[in-house]
Amino acid sequence: MLSSVGNTMTRLRKVRQVLLYILLLNMGVAVAKILYGYKTGSISMLSDGFHSFFDGTSNIFGLVGIWIASHPPDTNHPYGHRKYETLSTIAIAVLIFFAGFEILKKAYLGLKIPHSIEVTSISFIIMALTLFVNIVVMKYETRKGRELKSDFLLADALHTRSDIFVSISVVISLISAKMGYPVIDVIAAVIIAFLIGKMGFEILKSATYVLTDAACINTDEIKKITNRIKGVKGCHEIRTRGKEGAVNIDLHILVAPEVKTQDAHELAHSVEKTIKKEFPSVIDVVIHIEPYDSNQAESGDSQCSHRGHKV
Repeated sequence: MLSSVGNTMTRLRKVRQVLLYILLLNMGVAVAKILYGYKTGSISMLSDGFHSFFDGTSNIFGLVGIWIASHPPDTNHPYGHRKYETLSTIAIAVLIFFAGFEILKKAYLGLKIPHSIEVTSISFIIMALTLFVNIVVMKYETRKGRELKSDFLLADALHTRSDIFVSISVVISLISAKMGYPVIDVIAAVIIAFLIGKMGFEILKSATYVLTDAACINTDEIKKITNRIKGVKGCHEIRTRGKEGAVNIDLHILVAPEVKTQDAHELAHSVEKTIKKEFPSVIDVVIHIEPYDSNQAESGDSQCSHRGHKV
């Protein structure tokens, strides 16, 4: 258990380092697009700039959430604080929905009040540079998210990926404005808003699965592995919860009635060790020992006893 806590602390410390790097890049990109968007009157570029700014804001939420999640188990949180990392992804979703609303509002005002857009070569240079930065950030964050099994980094990488498509739509709107069709700028802003909303929904759905303890490993696979262990007569009532990189499993195993408590204890440890070997993402296994009854097993029923064993 101590080893598991230590590994979690190390993992979260690395996640914080990644977020700090990405925060600096996101803020630099956001400032460039917002300032130039204001200067040229481009709603889509300004909207994209605010989107990048919220990328940076979400990184701050992530840093706070990861810092709390890195705290070891205590009296009030005996299972640890890992879900604070997932809670921080919900903060991202909320910020994303807010950004989408602001962009829709600006697009509406753009339709009501005619405006002109100043398109220069600098506009395209800024968008090209921000596209390059976004691609680098997305690849880096996705790779680190998978490597560190971080829900937040993977959610934020999805956020950054949408930035790439958003920036491409901004480039299209700038070209359209240059050709004399500035209304395309407003249309692009609306498309951006809906892309942002879709992304927020996907992040929210992913976080909900973790917070509501949705199953995360195929129980048939666990049953198959457990039943192969010598001494195990059966396995049932398997439950899984958690997230990638931090899965908890509860299950009942059947053993011969004459098995001594010490032997049952060792068997339970053997089951735990085997499951963790087959599923490296598993951090905790709770096992309940039940006496095997051949008559009930044949009828398809399982027998429960009042004695249990936890590992």
